[in-house]
Amino acid sequence: MSEWIISILLLIGGVFVLIGSIGLVKMPDFFMRLHGPTKATTLGMACLLTAAMVYFSQSLEGISAKEILISIFLILTAPISGYMLIKSAIHHKLPAAKKTTGEEKIEED
Repeated sequence: MSEWIISILLLIGGVFVLIGSIGLVKMPDFFMRLHGPTKATTLGMACLLTAAMVYFSQSLEGISAKEILISIFLILTAPISGYMLIKSAIHHKLPAAKKTTGEEKIEED
């Protein structure tokens, strides 16, 4: 049963990491590109680390603390680094697509 759980978590994690990577490449500007790595990739890595925790708890005695520490570090640092990147982009006045600023919606009304 644990093999099925590990396999499903690995597949879900891989799909989320893939979606985050595609979003990083396909989005039109920096502000939209940042959502892929900070949202989907973080969730994908959480699934991959959970799969590792399940695997090592089955093969070794006890819970592996390494995966828990990596998960905590990732959950704490991904939003902070995303926030700092956005603040830096605003400070340097990077151009944004009309979809990001909402100008496209205003012109339609």
